[in-house]
Amino acid sequence: MPRTPVEEMSPAEVASFAKEIVVRKLSERAHSRSDLAQALVKKQVPEEVVNATLAKFEDAGLIDDEDFARSWVQARQRGKGLSSRALAMELRRKGVDDEISKEVLAELDPEAEVAAAHRLVQARLRSMSRFDDTIKIRRLTGMLARKGYAPGLAFEVVRQEVGAEAQALDSR
Repeated sequence: MPRTPVEEMSPAEVASFAKEIVVRKLSERAHSRSDLAQALVKKQVPEEVVNATLAKFEDAGLIDDEDFARSWVQARQRGKGLSSRALAMELRRKGVDDEISKEVLAELDPEAEVAAAHRLVQARLRSMSRFDDTIKIRRLTGMLARKGYAPGLAFEVVRQEVGAEAQALDSR
């Protein structure tokens, strides 16, 4: 990358510099338009060049907030077990339009979200055998709350899993 300040570049050099930044960012992973705009502004690229550069990439189909949101939601729900509420907040921070977020999050299966909560609790329960049920419930519901699960759902899932664990121990 050129070490010359943007102010000293010709318009063609600034456009090339902006394009280079966007290509580099997109080669790492998908980004929202807002993420890319912030990256360009951070490098002091003028607003008109930012808009023109991003428009070219959108026209070419290389920037698509809906596709970005869909892949982000799928990866974060699968990998981190995040609830739709937490995913909505992440998408908002990424600069994805609320309408796009709502549309993408509406595609999520509520049963898959509940199943993810059960998997998270089951995995964490394995390492909590030394604690009594009160401590387990408090810590597990706190974990689910941090992942964006509603309190009622979190408590119900934890109660079911702690109960299932107790039954398994009693049957031994």
